[in-house]
Amino acid sequence: MSETQAPSGASAAQQRALIVDDHELVRHGLATVFEAHGFDVVGQAGTVAEALAIFERTTPDAVVTDLQLPDGTGLDIVRAVRRSHASTGLVIVTMHSGDEQIFAAMEAGASAFVGKDAPSTEVVQAARHAIASPRSFMSTGLVGAVMRRTDTTSSRLSDREMEVLVLLADGLGTSSIASRLYMSDSTVKSHIAQIYTKLGASNRAQALVTAMRRGLLSTIAPPHS
Repeated sequence: MSETQAPSGASAAQQRALIVDDHELVRHGLATVFEAHGFDVVGQAGTVAEALAIFERTTPDAVVTDLQLPDGTGLDIVRAVRRSHASTGLVIVTMHSGDEQIFAAMEAGASAFVGKDAPSTEVVQAARHAIASPRSFMSTGLVGAVMRRTDTTSSRLSDREMEVLVLLADGLGTSSIASRLYMSDSTVKSHIAQIYTKLGASNRAQALVTAMRRGLLSTIAPPHS
């Protein structure tokens, strides 16, 4: 853990940052980059506890933290800081940059999310954005993540469609399904069409095979004669 006080001659407009990462080399590397871009790095920490202790003493404009830390995660830091400091910029920098991590960071209150494979200048830009607009969220992977989440949601079968799918797998025809579920034939056909669309299938056989691959079905019975 290391910490510095702002130099007496520092500009009033100089932005102040706290760097958090459990790898000393990464911490020092980020600190060097931030200082080269005019930031005052007020401290460096390798754990959640160290980071929060330094934050309380220095109240920097931005916290740039790794996601995985020995005693918790960067999200613990984000939540703790966000509860009492709405105007602090909070940046997650991590090698774990999947959709789940992006959404978790956004929901925790982070201002930005950057993968460790990004150029160092992108981390600095994310920190500047975070300071200027701490309650917005910036991530180059956000659009793709949202699209994938939307696609997943839109392709999910409803409870009624699952009932129809199971009966299709049992080999029942349209009229038999309509009778079993107390629906009209046209309603069953509408449900079947929706199932085909959501599963990307053009017929019953394709729909059932796709459903099995997705784990929606365990068995498929031959059609009833």
